[in-house]
Amino acid sequence: MPARQRPGDLGLEDSRRLGSSVASELKDARLAAGLSQEAAARGAGMSASQWGRVERGELASATTEQICRAARSLGLMLSLKLYPAGAPVRDAGHLALVERFEARLRPPLRLRREVALPVPGDRRAWDGVVDGDARPFFAEFETHLHDIQATDRRIDLKLRDDPRGSVVVLVVARSHHNRRVLAEFREALRSRFPLDGGAVLRAIGEGRGPAASGILML
Repeated sequence: MPARQRPGDLGLEDSRRLGSSVASELKDARLAAGLSQEAAARGAGMSASQWGRVERGELASATTEQICRAARSLGLMLSLKLYPAGAPVRDAGHLALVERFEARLRPPLRLRREVALPVPGDRRAWDGVVDGDARPFFAEFETHLHDIQATDRRIDLKLRDDPRGSVVVLVVARSHHNRRVLAEFREALRSRFPLDGGAVLRAIGEGRGPAASGILML
C-alpha cells in the first residue's frame, strides 16, 4: 500500500500545478495581445524580471499582488477559492475525543475513521462511520465549536450526498466554551439533532445505533 502523502507535500504539489496553470494563461494572454514581457510589465507596474518570474510559474518568488497586477494588465482577474480536499490535520484533543467515543461503543458496533463519501472525485469524508447495526450511522467530532451553523450546513451537505445512512451523532468535547455554545443554539439545532446525549449513550451502550441524529458531549 503506498504511503499516505503529508498535507504539506500535497500543498506543494498544488502550488506547482497552480503556478504552471497561471503562468501558461498569462503568457497566452500576453502573446494574444501582441505585447512583449517588458511592455506587459510596465502596464502592471512591475520590473521585467518580476514579470518573468510570474510567467515562468515561479510563484514562490512572486507575491499574490504581483500576480493580480500582471493579470489586470492583460484584462484578466485572478480568483482564488478553497475547496474541501480531504481531512484536516487532527490534534491530540481530537484523537482523544474519538477514542472516548469509541470506548462507549458496545458490540457489534465498530467505528471506522475518516470514511470518504461515495461520490467519485469528492474528497470529503465523515470523521467516522459506525457499522454493526441494521444501517450504519455517521459521527462527526468537534473539540471546539466555532461556527455551529457552518457545522450544521457541512453535515447537511454530506447527508445529502451520502445514501448510506441518515443518522449523525455530533460528538463534542466537554468544555465550558462548548457547553455555552450548545446552550445558546441547542433548540435551533433540535430539528437536525433531536436526541440529547443520554439517549445516544443508551443506544450505543446497548450495541445499537441511535434512532435519530443527536448531540453527545464527552
